[in-house]
Amino acid sequence: MEGIQLPEGVASQMVQTGRLNFHVLTSGPQDGIPVVFLHGNFSAAHFWVDTMLALPAGYRAIAPDMRGYGWTEAKPIDATRGYRDWSDDLAALFQAMGIEKAHLMGWSLGGGMIYRFLVDYPQHVLSAGFVCPVSPYGFGGTKGADGVPCYDDFAGSGGGTVNPEFVRRIKENDRSTDDANSPLNVMRAFYYVPPFIPAREQEFLTAALREVIGDDFYPGDFTPSANWPNVAPGKGGVINAGAPKYVCDDVPALLAAPDKVPFFWAHGDKDMIVGDLSMFDFGTLGQLGFVPGWPGADIYPPQPMVTQTRAVFEKYAQMGGKLYEEHVIENAGHGPHIEKPEEFNALYHAFLKKAA
Repeated sequence: MEGIQLPEGVASQMVQTGRLNFHVLTSGPQDGIPVVFLHGNFSAAHFWVDTMLALPAGYRAIAPDMRGYGWTEAKPIDATRGYRDWSDDLAALFQAMGIEKAHLMGWSLGGGMIYRFLVDYPQHVLSAGFVCPVSPYGFGGTKGADGVPCYDDFAGSGGGTVNPEFVRRIKENDRSTDDANSPLNVMRAFYYVPPFIPAREQEFLTAALREVIGDDFYPGDFTPSANWPNVAPGKGGVINAGAPKYVCDDVPALLAAPDKVPFFWAHGDKDMIVGDLSMFDFGTLGQLGFVPGWPGADIYPPQPMVTQTRAVFEKYAQMGGKLYEEHVIENAGHGPHIEKPEEFNALYHAFLKKAA
């Protein structure tokens, strides 16, 4: 992990599974209760190190770099399977590391991976934790609390919706601050509430820049559409895998799960990535006049991501969930576990105690 200084108490290792060779960070006692941390897009396991070290005594923290990220073996992402490539990868990691059951914590895209894991591998889950998770209906292209598609072809979601300048700068390993689209400036503007800058900022940037770029990775390919904004999901890569076209069946399957686990959800009140007015959503950008040709709020309103998540989580709890908590962390952006660690850790540790 060149350019990364791991804090004392966190170990780095490679774990060969039946699907791919994982890079994994661990901390805590070998025989501790496992807590598995899943990172989001443009990030990596390293973003969890301080959260890992803060866990109460008796817990073992495990944070993998997921497929397409960090130092894990790069294998293509079949977006037509939704989150299943990542879910199956995680199950293989559980098997390789001898993990029978674990508490899961997913940040942003990592939350989407948990939705699928809960459906396919519920026997391995003690509880599900979420930090600013992507909507259960996917990112982009839906409206209303129940995630109705704006168009039949899910236009406005998928790999074609990502800013190409941001992608170019990741590919070129850009560490500058000379443009609003530079990776570092995007992190500063959206992961946290300015002027907050984390102590590990440069290490976070190093880890995030390991993200693999391409049609089968980030952001993925796209399909032209006759519907505004003229792009629909392709078949490969990260952003297509989380598009509603491929995850639309996850919500009914999640709600139908017979053995429901405790849910923990924390999100920043100023999150502009996953929010009801996300600055990364074409509905919001069209409404604000940043993208021409917007067809109006009746056809393509801003996706109410938080409202959608709340509706699904509350229904999950009503249908047999054992414990459900939602926490809004004030004056925090997309990374409240980094920006407000004391508040986040206190809330999550209390939840773990109740979920035991």
